[in-house]
Amino acid sequence: MIITGDDPEYIAFDKARLRDQFLMTNLGPLRYFLGIEVSSTSDGLYISQEKYIQDLLARAALGDERTVETPMELNVKRQLTDGDPLSDPTRYRHLVGSLVYLAVTRPDISYPVHILSQFVSAPTTVHYSHLLCVLRYLRGTITRRLFFPRSSSLQLQCYSDATWASDPSDRRSLSAYCVFLGGSLIAWKTKKQTAVSHSSVEAELRAMALLTAEVT
Repeated sequence: MIITGDDPEYIAFDKARLRDQFLMTNLGPLRYFLGIEVSSTSDGLYISQEKYIQDLLARAALGDERTVETPMELNVKRQLTDGDPLSDPTRYRHLVGSLVYLAVTRPDISYPVHILSQFVSAPTTVHYSHLLCVLRYLRGTITRRLFFPRSSSLQLQCYSDATWASDPSDRRSLSAYCVFLGGSLIAWKTKKQTAVSHSSVEAELRAMALLTAEVT
């Protein structure tokens, strides 16, 4: 259980009441929770999943120490029929599922994880090679963290983008956005649009609508 707030006295009172009702241990300031590492400094909070990535790479058992600069090649159309079907897709599904949870603190892999998740029902050798590329990228960027400064404005800054007709199977576009509260990144998403956009402008407007709903 995580208890948070800006009133230390009330937090202490809350913990005392809980101890009266339940057998519990106070582990002190938050440092690690469900694979998420939290580091508090005088400047703000850092959130990362470095140990989670290390465990993920160990489970993946990559046969080399290579790293790559980007998690996925640009302008490559990926389809269900690319490559030969994997004899056992369990490993692919397990690793992609782990990446979905990792994206909680790594917005830089939100797009590739969204793409890889579309092929979990019938992954192929080509899809698996793209998955390995994401893992090699994580190996080279394992120390990256999200930073939430203590002194920051409360002004929202929002950005959206779209890739028009990026899925060759159904011609639907992808929407993506990120939201900053001052200097803190607080929300991000990559999502396939529900309808086919007839132009890049329409795809961008759908992405803006998705972002507006999130902000509202």
